[in-house]
Amino acid sequence: MTTVTRFAPSPTGKLHVGNVRTALHNWLLARKTGGKFLLRIDDTDAERSREEYVDAIRADLAWLGLTHDGEERQSLRTDLYEREFQRLVEAGRIYRAYETSQELDLKRKVLLGRGLPPIYDRAALNLTEDDHAAKAAAGEKPHWRFLLDHTQPITWDDGIRGPQNFDARQMSDPVIRRADGSWLYMLPSAIDDIDMGITDVLRGEDHVSNTATQIQMFTALGATPPRFAHEALLTGSEGKLSKRLGALGMADFRDQGIEPEAIVTLLARLGTSDPVDPSLDSAALAASFDLSRFGRAPARFDEADLHRVNAQIVHRLPYARVAHLLPEGMGEAAWEAIRPN
Repeated sequence: MTTVTRFAPSPTGKLHVGNVRTALHNWLLARKTGGKFLLRIDDTDAERSREEYVDAIRADLAWLGLTHDGEERQSLRTDLYEREFQRLVEAGRIYRAYETSQELDLKRKVLLGRGLPPIYDRAALNLTEDDHAAKAAAGEKPHWRFLLDHTQPITWDDGIRGPQNFDARQMSDPVIRRADGSWLYMLPSAIDDIDMGITDVLRGEDHVSNTATQIQMFTALGATPPRFAHEALLTGSEGKLSKRLGALGMADFRDQGIEPEAIVTLLARLGTSDPVDPSLDSAALAASFDLSRFGRAPARFDEADLHRVNAQIVHRLPYARVAHLLPEGMGEAAWEAIRPN
């Protein structure tokens, strides 16, 4: 089976080092096996999505050398989501609910006050058709929840974290569609992964609980779930990734004189115990990429390490790449003479 991975950013801001690491690792995983790396723009949030961010995402990936083998946009796929949504409604796997955010917050507080997990109580399942009609007559519009199957354990063998087990009874039925008809992340993502033939989903460990839910969505849609791997999140040199560093985009690094190969080299190894050897050969990086090398501990991103690797990369670059950085009058022969130093 051909490996097919994807990078699915939301165009609500610029890519930062955490996003880029995810994109890179998916690219390396695909290229290692001669597979495909797809770009999916998750732009269902019409209010926050911006076209300039879509353009910036494409430009950043191109600058880094992360070529993709196809692009999709969620905003152009809503007919597919609607069709699959209706199929799940008819199968009894999606239901209407009406609680306001304030009502849900009160329910959570009551449960927590009793020392119980704040799980949705499925009160909406007790509503009759007359109840729904009365709410519609009163102008109340429902949001929609996916009905988790409490009889089936949720398990998968995570490519980084190992065997994972979740009890659906300890999870809330997720809201998958708002009252205004707009989509939340969960269901469109699963539908897209099926339709695009995604075989491997590599993402941050903050998505582990999403994966547990989406595995049941894949099954409900009649599909085999892809392989999942969840890598530890990035932290800064002093622990939590600083707001400044987390907000830095690729354009900011370009302005600092950072070469794309330095970013790729460092992020390819971040999270492993492997040494960071400066490389201009992305094919070699892909060949040596191995999920089993990644640990569970947070991956520390130190900007000083990036500048150190960048200095080593610059000394390996051909004259044409560095001519604009050299003193006026320094020719190719002079650069070749000093480059090894």
